[in-house]
Amino acid sequence: MLKNVTTRQLRVFEVAAASLSFSRAAEQLFLTQPAVSMQIKLLEEDVGTSLFLREGKRLTLTEAGRELLRHARIILGQIREAGEALTTLGGSLRGQLHLGVVSPAHYFAPALLAGFRERYPDVTFKLSEASRETILAMLNDYEIELAIAGYPPSEAEIEAEQFATHPHCIVAAPDHPLAGRRKIRWESLRDEPFIYRELGSATRQFLEHLLQSQAMQVRATMEFSGNESVKQAVMCGLGISFLSAHCFQVELAAGRLVVLDVEGMPKTLDWHLLHRRERTLAGINAAFREFVLSEGRELVRCVV
Repeated sequence: MLKNVTTRQLRVFEVAAASLSFSRAAEQLFLTQPAVSMQIKLLEEDVGTSLFLREGKRLTLTEAGRELLRHARIILGQIREAGEALTTLGGSLRGQLHLGVVSPAHYFAPALLAGFRERYPDVTFKLSEASRETILAMLNDYEIELAIAGYPPSEAEIEAEQFATHPHCIVAAPDHPLAGRRKIRWESLRDEPFIYRELGSATRQFLEHLLQSQAMQVRATMEFSGNESVKQAVMCGLGISFLSAHCFQVELAAGRLVVLDVEGMPKTLDWHLLHRRERTLAGINAAFREFVLSEGRELVRCVV
């Protein structure tokens, strides 16, 4: 079993398993769909079991497929790391850095990548933005080696290294009655229409924790998915909201949003660089980790 498996087959399988579509895998790999189907068939014959369940045009992974995908990502990742390590020995760094980030981090992640590219101009990038749960799943499934998130995960197998602060503020439209007032008490916000992020959002969880610490409730009149929708609603005067300061730097500079001077604000969390504890980072991933831990604080600094 697996004695005749090639890295080409594992790569085709990985892409097909990620997209759950042979046609999309063919497009990504610049192959024909019959070529993808043939590689999967040969792999299934060597494994001795089906890797996909086919229901019409819909594909799902079997239990064996899910298990093989996890190992395929480990194997392919090690091959990439070996290539990067050999390239580094030649005094240069080439290849692709795949970084996973939670939503607020995508506002500053390009600045990190731009700074990194100044040092290593031959490196290419892939940036995946997703929810915290999805990013952690990508780490656990070996889909990515590095990620940026706020709250450090509880999983013992994930290493979290703090590299910058993450301020959060109460924001309003510039013509809001509370704009310009100093040292606003939390009680003054009790009857203000509040725009919430969606359930499951780390920003919303942080706000709810703060409200509990103040022993108060606010008038939650609206709920939006994503920071962009919340910002638009605030700028339209529909209410105030609680947002990561990284999300509204452009609007703040343009005078389209203001930060309310609420007592005890801003509240800060930490930004963490995440990677699997048992994996020894090499090549591009090791270089990016070193860069973020040494230069990241200045590059992600924001105005509040």
